[in-house]
Amino acid sequence: MFETLLIILAFAFYSLFSNAISKTVLTLPLLFTVVGFALSGPLEASVSPKVIHEGKKLLAEVTLILVLFADASHVRFRQLAMDWMLPARMLVIGMPLTIALGTVVVTLLNPGAGLAMALLTAAVLTPTDAALGQAVVVNPKVPPHIGQTINVESGLNDGLALPFVLLGASLASMASEHLSGAALAWEAVSEVVLGVVAGIVVGWVAAVAMSWAQDRQVMQKSAGAVLFLLAAFTAYVLADLVGGNGFIAAFIAGMVFGNTYKHGAHFISEFMEGAGQLLTMAAFLAFGAFLLPVGIAHASVSNVALAVLFLTVVRMLPIFISLTGTGLSSSEKLFLGWFGPRGLASLLFTMLMIDSFDFPNEAELIACVSLTVGLSILLHGLTSTPLSNWIAKQK
Repeated sequence: MFETLLIILAFAFYSLFSNAISKTVLTLPLLFTVVGFALSGPLEASVSPKVIHEGKKLLAEVTLILVLFADASHVRFRQLAMDWMLPARMLVIGMPLTIALGTVVVTLLNPGAGLAMALLTAAVLTPTDAALGQAVVVNPKVPPHIGQTINVESGLNDGLALPFVLLGASLASMASEHLSGAALAWEAVSEVVLGVVAGIVVGWVAAVAMSWAQDRQVMQKSAGAVLFLLAAFTAYVLADLVGGNGFIAAFIAGMVFGNTYKHGAHFISEFMEGAGQLLTMAAFLAFGAFLLPVGIAHASVSNVALAVLFLTVVRMLPIFISLTGTGLSSSEKLFLGWFGPRGLASLLFTMLMIDSFDFPNEAELIACVSLTVGLSILLHGLTSTPLSNWIAKQK
């Protein structure tokens, strides 16, 4: 198929010129969103809707499981207690404030959506994207404490936002299906608790087993990436078997693994920078081909306004408040507030929630998320270099 060949060539082109591209305003999400959008018509015409649906679902599940596990594996409890005050404030104070303010804004601009859908929309648009933020994080002109804060926050907030996403989706589904509130509440709590338990068990067992094998030098270094994949997917499957949420299990497993494994887990970063990047390319290409056109088709004044507000006031005001008393300048607080790009996590959450739950106004949700992510890919990509230069001059 001609479209498949073009996609392969796009992957190859980016890989060959990735270093040169990284020095421009172009980013991986921007490039592959454009490629996907350009191919949306031919792909829709040549691939059956069932294949597209199942492909999007599989891509979203696999990518999210690996991203959640990998991001959480970098968390170190001791470091969080010692010198991660800034990201901790943004996550513990800023993120709930963002979800609350976002829920209010959606309710005001789109009152017909209902409170549950407003919460779901705010929750899926709260996580920030590590891939979109990398241009700032790796820029040597950005002060180290600012770059580290962006990196840590984007690595953790997708997993921490997940319970809010599930709550919003469950409440929206309950409203449309007239389900019992008590039964739904019990189901939601049990999914979280059993997901946490499954994650702890798998993360600890995997770390202890790999540490034992490494100590006795019976495991090849290259096997680490294989075992990382197995641990991430085992956590997901085990949680599903016992009635827990697999994505929460993957996140908790990664956190437990990272704090229990006695050797360097470089294989996780290496995998995510290689094969994991291929999944990221495919995810943004799928966004450009199948979600962005739907978002544009259902775009309205309120959806565009919501997209702009979520990238500015809804994100920046709570972050500014959460950083009060930290000693940061106003310019640094605004910089951290602006560089909360929306991307992969928002897209994956949206695709999975729509597939897993039945609720009204799905097209409105897709439109709001697609427009927000699309604007974020464009605006954060274009402003990363000039604003990095600006923040460097503030000191």
